[in-house]
Amino acid sequence: MIKQAFYFMVLPVKKIKVAVLYGGRSAEHEVSLQSAAAVIKNLDKNKFEVIPVSIDKQGHWLVNDLKQFPLDESAPVKTSVSKELFVPEAIINQTESFFDVVFPVLHGSFGEDGTMQGLLEILGLPYVGANVLGSAIGMDKVIAKRLAQADKIPVVPFVTFNTGEWKISQTALQKRIEKELDYPLFVKPVNAGSSLGITKVKKAADLLAAVNLAAEFDTKILVEQALVVREIEVAVLENLSFGEQPLVSVLGEINPQHEFYSYEAKYLDDKGAELIIPAVLQERQSEKIKKLAAKVFSSLACQGMARVDFFIEEATQNVYLNEINTIPGFTKISMYPKLWEASGLSYQQLLTHLIELALARHARLSHLKQSQSL
Repeated sequence: MIKQAFYFMVLPVKKIKVAVLYGGRSAEHEVSLQSAAAVIKNLDKNKFEVIPVSIDKQGHWLVNDLKQFPLDESAPVKTSVSKELFVPEAIINQTESFFDVVFPVLHGSFGEDGTMQGLLEILGLPYVGANVLGSAIGMDKVIAKRLAQADKIPVVPFVTFNTGEWKISQTALQKRIEKELDYPLFVKPVNAGSSLGITKVKKAADLLAAVNLAAEFDTKILVEQALVVREIEVAVLENLSFGEQPLVSVLGEINPQHEFYSYEAKYLDDKGAELIIPAVLQERQSEKIKKLAAKVFSSLACQGMARVDFFIEEATQNVYLNEINTIPGFTKISMYPKLWEASGLSYQQLLTHLIELALARHARLSHLKQSQSL
């Protein structure tokens, strides 16, 4: 149990209308459904009126559409808003009557990458999580790594290129990869989550197929050195006292039963990975990683929440930043809520904290001068 206090705002008696936004057009649509179902189920119904807002794979927006949810996760939701099809244009005229704050549970493109956050900013709506900049940085693995390097946060050696460069200069790029890195390698799409499109490449003959798979998910490709590591995850939460250091959870360890923590290991195989909470580490090393997680959160312009993932190289015990997720999984098996529960913050309290952060940030920003009269 970590020794830190959690403080909560006193919310008004009138229930706050929370639009839980889920689904989306990304390849992580199904993961989003699982996360959103758990969020809806665990929101404090004494404080919040939950309004489910789904986006289907074609980009259509629907209110109070629960039919996509997994049956074992669905929970009755009472709402004054009837199911109807609407588009963002209609939201502009109806936001005040629809909801007070948005809780995006959209993983991947068009939800976690800053695009949805930009729309919500234009609409003037409070929303949970990182802003446009923090979301975009977190989604782009290469930009996140370069910013981390600039702040002296260690990352695994990597090479990056786009699919156009690969088409024109495949031989030269392969030579560069093999000069700067050693097999085995990981090949990843730069802008994707949930381990989609990732391949562990053990020999040169398999590199082309791995790049082609990653290219199905993004035009930017990342090739990383594969190390023998322990995978450590940390949950970070913005402090309700603006300007104070973020809250950091106990550490968790992922022990994948597959060759690496793939999409299948995360979501399709019930025994795909062992989650160890808290991770068994020496106290000095644990504290070092917690401080590094808080630094990553700040360096990459995060707000609200983030799950920060690290590698500990077994041979050297060196710690490397793997990646940051600004809308981490919220399913019943997800590390982010589990880490906070192990740290003394229940799932319900966590959701309330995040909504309070969203409302507080919106109130701060509403006092800024955004433009001047000519």
